[in-house]
Amino acid sequence: MLSEFMLSVAEVKHFIKKYIFLPFYRLWVTKRMIIPMLFAFGILCSCENDIKEVESLTKQEKIPVSKGKNVEFIYSEKSDVKIKITAPLMEEYGKEENKYVEMTRGIKVLFYDSLLNVASTLTSNYAIHRVSKNIMEAKDDVVVVNDKGEILNTEHLIWLEDSSKIYTEEFVKITTEDEIIMGEGMEANQDFTKWKIHKIKGTINIKEESDSLKTD
Repeated sequence: MLSEFMLSVAEVKHFIKKYIFLPFYRLWVTKRMIIPMLFAFGILCSCENDIKEVESLTKQEKIPVSKGKNVEFIYSEKSDVKIKITAPLMEEYGKEENKYVEMTRGIKVLFYDSLLNVASTLTSNYAIHRVSKNIMEAKDDVVVVNDKGEILNTEHLIWLEDSSKIYTEEFVKITTEDEIIMGEGMEANQDFTKWKIHKIKGTINIKEESDSLKTD
């Protein structure tokens, strides 16, 4: 076996000298070099196959189970409309407990009071609804406006449907009739009629500024 192997090494050297002769570089091939080279080649081929397999699985997972354009959903209790959701595009993915719906072109949610008046409005450029958990996340320029005219601005808002609450841990700005309040973290009821900022970072009094401008 050893003599046969040594012969194959010699043949490799002969082939390199005859067909791959480089005038400025001499390539030495030994038994110690061939085995690691073959081993490394095997690893590269294996990695390439693994990458292709992962890419294939990723593409399969992103194929929606169903898709709808200009979709409208209405949630009601005892024939009373409570929530209306509209989106230019809705795509459903996954099955059973992993089921979720993506709204990549934005969303608009209307919350109604007991008299069927719009109590608050939520809009964002992106949203994902985790169906089994009854949780919706709104992202990218999230705006909530209640019937008092108070405005919430943030980049990420989570709506807990079961408890009828909304919250975020990120930066928020709430504009009221009298002031602008900025901070980190916020929680409120889904109508946005009762809210609380966790860490207030700054407050701007709108009336004082407007009065000072009039005086000047």
